[in-house]
Amino acid sequence: MSAARIPLFPLEVVLFPGTPLPLHIFEPRYKLMVRRCLENHEVFGVILTRSEGIAPVGCAAEVVQIVKKYEDGRMDILTVGQSAYRVSEVFDEQPYLEGAVEYLEDEPSAGNAETQRQLLSLYEQCHTIIYGRAPTSSEAQAAVSFTYRIASELPLDLDFKQELLEMRAESERQNSLLERLTQWLPQLTYLERARGKAGGNGHALR
Repeated sequence: MSAARIPLFPLEVVLFPGTPLPLHIFEPRYKLMVRRCLENHEVFGVILTRSEGIAPVGCAAEVVQIVKKYEDGRMDILTVGQSAYRVSEVFDEQPYLEGAVEYLEDEPSAGNAETQRQLLSLYEQCHTIIYGRAPTSSEAQAAVSFTYRIASELPLDLDFKQELLEMRAESERQNSLLERLTQWLPQLTYLERARGKAGGNGHALR
């Protein structure tokens, strides 16, 4: 593990290493934060915010593109997740929060080939039901983690995504995601059939 002090950006989002995250920056404190990160070639920490505070583990984000700048200083940026980190201390000396963080490394475990096959099949079925199309090959190819790519593409609940981010073994993430999608697919299928029946009635229910 390596230690660092980085700006923190609390959001209702779970960012995974290797996955993209577009952001619209409009608050003055975060415009300042992003500007400093760009000037110093530094990352900032995306971290899930909850009613009781921020999560213990987040993901560093690197700005890879300024998509658009507005006259009032707002900007659209594209970031990509880098490394997961654990927050050991929070500082409020700047207009934005900063955190003393320890970067986390994964345990060496690629996962089981059969689990990956089942997981890919479930992912493709869920994706097709939700978005009306199968995922493209690029969406199914993980830059860092097979599970991170799948979890970033599907509208899973934030608490579950946070659990995946906090796991340090790819095999553990794959087993957890396989269990979740195995439970989820029948529910999605049922809802899709129910919508189809309702849409075929020819009139709205009152």
